[in-house]
Amino acid sequence: MILPRRQFLLLAAGAAALPGATRTARAQTYPTRPVRIVVGYAPGGGTDIVARLIGQWLSERLGQQFIVENRAGAGTNIATEAVVRAPPDGYTLLLATTANAVNATLYDRLNFTFMTDIAPVAAIMRVPNVMVVNLSSPAKTVPDFIAYAKANPGKINYASGGAGGPDHMSAELFKMMTGIKMSHVPYRGLSPALTDLLAGQVDVVFSSFPAAIEYIKGDKLRALAVTTASRFEGAPEIPTISDVVPGYESSQWYGIGIPKDAAAEIVGKLNKEINIALGDPKMQARLADLGGTPLPGSPADFAKLIAADTEKWGKMIRAANIRVG
Repeated sequence: MILPRRQFLLLAAGAAALPGATRTARAQTYPTRPVRIVVGYAPGGGTDIVARLIGQWLSERLGQQFIVENRAGAGTNIATEAVVRAPPDGYTLLLATTANAVNATLYDRLNFTFMTDIAPVAAIMRVPNVMVVNLSSPAKTVPDFIAYAKANPGKINYASGGAGGPDHMSAELFKMMTGIKMSHVPYRGLSPALTDLLAGQVDVVFSSFPAAIEYIKGDKLRALAVTTASRFEGAPEIPTISDVVPGYESSQWYGIGIPKDAAAEIVGKLNKEINIALGDPKMQARLADLGGTPLPGSPADFAKLIAADTEKWGKMIRAANIRVG
């Protein structure tokens, strides 16, 4: 049978529209099966806890299980690459962190480009680091510490939970902006680094706030300042480094990413639900317990945060000539 030209064109147009229509329909019914949230750290840490909090919220709101999958190693690069290689169907998500912005420059050879291979969905929260010293340290304030370091060039060392981590970057940024000299002593995690700080084996740690808070509250370590631009609501009595070093800011952020080319409707649905979570008083309280301040916003807002941090840490890493791989 030969179809009239007008009927043929209408049928052809309808057939061409089918893939888009099917994709939209899938997005509207998403999710119809369990979703993985891939985390680049071992279970039990702050990142893992945040992923589980958001996963539980999304499970309850969207009617499917959001399951946390821990794939630790290579500074979160193993987890990130697993998500980059996953289908962009919304069933594999990444718990993105500041490490992703840092790694873009820190590692010479990556099999992906985070900025283009992972699409931002929503930021979750920002967490300050805190500059802590042993109680026997002569430094009572940040100016004291800077003066002491300049009077003792090459004799000061700082510990970190590992090369390339946010605490390492915080210390290097402090060095660069103050002109002091400190030696880096990397550990396998913040816990042993803080243990040696307590014992006086190292001089300072730019610790994550949750890892150090009990030592600070118990008067076992002295907090000199937080690394965020403004004071942390959870400990407003602690000053900021930027009070003394204008423009200094170093913090950790957490958010959700998805493989590029995921449907905009899926990204929008997840962003909406995460923002609702960040406005919930109980969720806010849980994040505050982790030292976090919620970061509600659009995918575009999260993209701007990622881009700004990638550029910032890239400049610092190149200036300090830091490499880990």
